[in-house]
Amino acid sequence: MLGFARALRAAGVAASAERVHAFLRAVDALRPGLRTDVYWAGRVTLCGDRDDLERYERVFAAYFGTDGTPARPAQAAPPPLPRPVLRETPGGRTGSPGEERQGPPTATLASSAEVLRHRDVAELDPAERAQVRRLLAAFALRGQPRRTARRRPARRGDVDPHRTVRELLRLGGEPALLRRHVRAERPRRVVLLVDVSGSMGPYADALLRFAHAAARGRRTEVFTIGTRLTRVTRELSHRDPDLAMAAVAEAVPDWRGGTRLGELLREFLDRWGQRGMARGAVVVLLSDGWERGDPHLLAAQMRRLHRLAHRVVWSNPRKARPGYAPLAAGMAAALPSVDDFVEGHSLAALERLAAVVQGAGTDTAGQVPGSWERS
Repeated sequence: MLGFARALRAAGVAASAERVHAFLRAVDALRPGLRTDVYWAGRVTLCGDRDDLERYERVFAAYFGTDGTPARPAQAAPPPLPRPVLRETPGGRTGSPGEERQGPPTATLASSAEVLRHRDVAELDPAERAQVRRLLAAFALRGQPRRTARRRPARRGDVDPHRTVRELLRLGGEPALLRRHVRAERPRRVVLLVDVSGSMGPYADALLRFAHAAARGRRTEVFTIGTRLTRVTRELSHRDPDLAMAAVAEAVPDWRGGTRLGELLREFLDRWGQRGMARGAVVVLLSDGWERGDPHLLAAQMRRLHRLAHRVVWSNPRKARPGYAPLAAGMAAALPSVDDFVEGHSLAALERLAAVVQGAGTDTAGQVPGSWERS
């Protein structure tokens, strides 16, 4: 159930700790083994406004393997079997030693979905990949909020002299409450650079679907990198994920090719970044860091990107492997200019990546280890 709440947060539902506690209490009071009760307990307690309902439907259907709202009333549970009389043994135990309680089916499905969240995407079978795709379709990604020069009315904040004077004139000079305003906030632009080279083949589909979910925001740009740089923001604007993936497949000519990170990053900065796309933005590179070109060029362009962007995040699916160290020439050259170095091999890792992009921070597993920090 906690994994379901985390999946809702990744989809953009404001499931606070208080709402999650209320959800757990509601499920405990009802019947956790029935999808109907779990569905309505979560819908009543975890959804805060009307916009959350659609996201809740998608996440519930993907997480519990159902079609969302129960179409027909749940069948009545079978009558309980006769229970034997339990006698306390001298050791203080009750019941027969071989007696076990079978968990409800919904809890079993939730457990399998929670395990699936931490599985490596490259090791999934087709059915598990389909479930991960459904969960990725419910993602939501917004850049870290920043204060703008615009101001909006508020109950607390600085005095707004123009609105205050207008209120005094409206009242004919009679005393009136001071009008106040605060600086408005808007999310920062997010730029995703997705590696579609041969070494990233097992992860390319999941990362592009993650980018498709992120591209639903108005301030998100997506590029693919391999042997060429391709802007695919327009192709990912399709609401249907499968149509978006088909459009990207037609637009990208360098699937499963080599990697020229330094040259393509320079092209991105010359053509797009220097003109303002990367200025003050959160730039995310989803790549394993394998570089066919000059690593010194990549290091120079990463320093240039770091000066322009608000934050540079690198997500590497290989980072989760035991004994991993950033020894590849490209990864070692880029790491000194990276603010956050995180994993990207599983659904849970992508959820943590979304939290880092949105400014919610990351755990110690997502930080650059001390021996890998910038020098």
